[in-house]
Amino acid sequence: MSNWLDEIKWDSDGLVPAIAQDYQTGRILMMAWMNREALNLTIKENRAIYYSRSRQQLWRKGESSGHVQTLHEARLDCDADVIVLQVEQIGGIACHTGRESCFYRVHNGDADQGEWKSVDPVLKDPKDIY
Repeated sequence: MSNWLDEIKWDSDGLVPAIAQDYQTGRILMMAWMNREALNLTIKENRAIYYSRSRQQLWRKGESSGHVQTLHEARLDCDADVIVLQVEQIGGIACHTGRESCFYRVHNGDADQGEWKSVDPVLKDPKDIY
């Protein structure tokens, strides 16, 4: 693998957080993890490929749902420990809940009486996706 991968501060498990952002609107779509192979393949294939910690394997975004993320740009933060992928979200759904973004809950209220409220609609029932 290339030297550019050595510039990244991988965590103790060899992972780095990756934030997927819509390249046109700037909306944060999701956060996932990448290992060296996932990031290298993402750049090589020009599509988002993550590392699934629960399955302990590479995860090509959209491989089962069809909701592929086409890569437009990859950025590394100043501390070299977070990646931002600017992507085109094919199908408009990034979240396994059938929403555009995984960040669909907003804190409502104060610290003592607050709650998380879902504010974004389900665009497609997950049962119809997976």
